[in-house]
Amino acid sequence: MLCATSTTIRAFILFKCAAAKPQLCSKTHIYSRPGSLYYKFSMSACRSPPREVHLGDGADGSITLQEWQGWGTISPIPALVTDIVEDMKILERDIDSHMSFGGLGGKLKGHFGVQEDKKHRATYQALGDSEKKLQFFSARQIACRLLGSKGYLCQKCWLPMEDCMCSKVRPCSLWHRIRFWLYMHPKDFLRQNNTGKLLWQVFGVEAATLCLFGIAEHEEIMWNSFKLAGKGKVWCLYPNKGAVLKSVQDAFDQDLLENSDCTQSVANEDETLNFILIDGTWSNSAAMFRRLKEQAKTIWGEEELPCITLAAGASAMHKLSFLLQFECRPQPSWDRTCTAAAAVGLLSELQLLQQFSSWGLDKQAEAVEDALEVLLEALTTRRLRMGRSITRKVRHSTDIC
Repeated sequence: MLCATSTTIRAFILFKCAAAKPQLCSKTHIYSRPGSLYYKFSMSACRSPPREVHLGDGADGSITLQEWQGWGTISPIPALVTDIVEDMKILERDIDSHMSFGGLGGKLKGHFGVQEDKKHRATYQALGDSEKKLQFFSARQIACRLLGSKGYLCQKCWLPMEDCMCSKVRPCSLWHRIRFWLYMHPKDFLRQNNTGKLLWQVFGVEAATLCLFGIAEHEEIMWNSFKLAGKGKVWCLYPNKGAVLKSVQDAFDQDLLENSDCTQSVANEDETLNFILIDGTWSNSAAMFRRLKEQAKTIWGEEELPCITLAAGASAMHKLSFLLQFECRPQPSWDRTCTAAAAVGLLSELQLLQQFSSWGLDKQAEAVEDALEVLLEALTTRRLRMGRSITRKVRHSTDIC
């Protein structure tokens, strides 16, 4: 639970929101606007000061398997990420300039940043194949974030070491028949205010598995699991405008009545239900969803990927999600929610279905809610410690009812 100070802060924010906003409807639609997917935190809790990384320090400056998997992944080190790190080490020696990271997203700064930018742009343009370009873009994003976070961010919670929240997060076992796949855009990897990371902090990396968009090793692991599971046991939590949207209840009730494979799946304790959560902004998630559909067509011969959407409702979890946005975004919105809150909504709706009601999904959802409160407190405390405002001006020009 949050401390009294943080509770007071949140109450103050709610008061300001109530004064600034028109009267809310009793229900809001989580996916009604194309501005974001689950409306994640794309801004950092604060801008980090520049910091140098000397790749020659320590062993050889490489990313070890232990370090790589410490960030929340189960895959081997991506080969292209290793190659890019090696190229950056060579460039550092060639131009006799150390790497410097800082600011929003921990970007490369200074002379090294300018020279590396020229080099990577030339490499990118020389790649004629769009798939190679995507893989290079993703690998470079990941490589820079890994190097810039060395010795700075906690590997578990992705917060600066002095703000680590790990001791306050309560682990919980997810029902063994459910597996979350966090299909994350590389620009959201290692963001301090990302909420997708909370799912494997709470449930573990096998129950909530990170899959980075454009990283071949990650996508291969995910799709190999989907091949084994079969299309009837894979769902994407996404507002697919090209198909009829199904609620959680409609999707599973219809599958149980019409799909014998799904009926057997619910009865078979050895089979897993896979849920994809796309972790990225709306503009990025559109490309990520297209990639999912293309791969689904390659594997199953059909472009349609089973999609489900959450029911509308201004729940306490939805309000907490808004508070997190309010403190970390210049323009939050009541009709959106963050990635972890979307998982909470999914678990809560599954709990209401008879076939899932005995597996304690409500308690598992509560564990993620608690972790979101811990993250809110950590981000708030950090902003206050850094002397930054914890509130932002609300700018809504339309009636969200």
